[in-house]
Amino acid sequence: MTLADDLLAYDREHLWHPYTSMTDPTPVRIVTGAAGCELEPADGGRVVDGMSSWWAAIHGYRHPALDAALAAQAGEFAHVMFGGPTHAPAVRLAERLVEITPAGLDHVFLADSGSVSVEVAIKMVLQHQRGVGRPERTRLLTVRGGYHGDTFGCMSVCDPVGGMHSMFAGVLPQHVFADQPPARVEDVAAWADDVRRLAAVHAHELAGIIVEPLLQGAGGMHVYPAECLRVLREVADEHGLVLVFDEIATGFGRTGALFAADAAGVTPDVMCLGKALTGGYLTLAAVLCSGEIARGLSASESGVLMHGPTYMGNPLACAVALASIDLLLAQDWQSRVGHLNQRLTSGLAPLRDHPRVADVRTVGAVGVVQLDHPVDVVAATDAAVAAGVWLRPFRDLIYTMPPYVISDPELDRLLGGITAAVDAG
Repeated sequence: MTLADDLLAYDREHLWHPYTSMTDPTPVRIVTGAAGCELEPADGGRVVDGMSSWWAAIHGYRHPALDAALAAQAGEFAHVMFGGPTHAPAVRLAERLVEITPAGLDHVFLADSGSVSVEVAIKMVLQHQRGVGRPERTRLLTVRGGYHGDTFGCMSVCDPVGGMHSMFAGVLPQHVFADQPPARVEDVAAWADDVRRLAAVHAHELAGIIVEPLLQGAGGMHVYPAECLRVLREVADEHGLVLVFDEIATGFGRTGALFAADAAGVTPDVMCLGKALTGGYLTLAAVLCSGEIARGLSASESGVLMHGPTYMGNPLACAVALASIDLLLAQDWQSRVGHLNQRLTSGLAPLRDHPRVADVRTVGAVGVVQLDHPVDVVAATDAAVAAGVWLRPFRDLIYTMPPYVISDPELDRLLGGITAAVDAG
């Protein structure tokens, strides 16, 4: 038995992977290296990573600037508790985030994962309402088709019927769900009327609104018009609700704007960031809020924001995040994302006529092929790998969110791998 065989055997018997069974696990592959836009499987060859390590590695792997930032900080200190001490990487990162996010988001909480950032955002919403004298407002308004993470607060604002957490619906807080935002601009008015009616009925108990702006990710890769976000801002203002944008997947250029909020010209009261924040190097998330929200929650009976992770503001993560943001802004990222969108749109268009395909859609550096049936994940993955591409299909979707630095030849290979996965899946 080779070392790889030994590792795989132990993995299969003892190690859980995301959304897999321990008794009937999905096959996995050992990766021994990663550089540029390619992963290096132990069984040889290289595969283009069409997933950016779940949408995070926007600069690819082993980028010299990010490696250097990580090494430099490691040479000073790797971590110090954030309860009392502070440090330059955290302060400078907060400064940069305030500079580049929509004006008015002036206060930063550095969480340690995307799910935790959503939990913190929900606490901000609830504590703010208590601080301004409305403690009875404890429910959130959101939309069908959403996904915000796997912890309990997050699960409660994911789609309770069509989402992956439906089995927990009976033990989660019960929030208020509007219909999924429409895909077409011409359908926004009717949707908006329904949202306004729903908000009016529940206004006495609603504390806030939370959505993924422009692109619903793991709930189904659904793209919707920016006009919907303007409607939600109006509804929030009318009823005194805190508007939260979960930009964990959409932030840092993925949809074509630096933040999806920018595309709509809407400033939320609270914004969650993660994934691409560190360029895929380390886990880190950030929650930004306005001064009004900060003052409101500080007036609640606790007087403080009731959250404080052990690895909050981790210096290594903050240092590499700052380097990743600098790297992104130092280049013409908008042109690059626009080029990727053009290539994905034209390259995936022929699949519209495929007998197994129900829809093809793109936004920014995102390409989605929706099948007319649940995808055979193992068969589709194997076909993509055979074509030199790594993909992670789910539900009825075969999609890609490639690194922004992907070359045209690598992109051609990626498009071929998507086609192979569609044929097999």
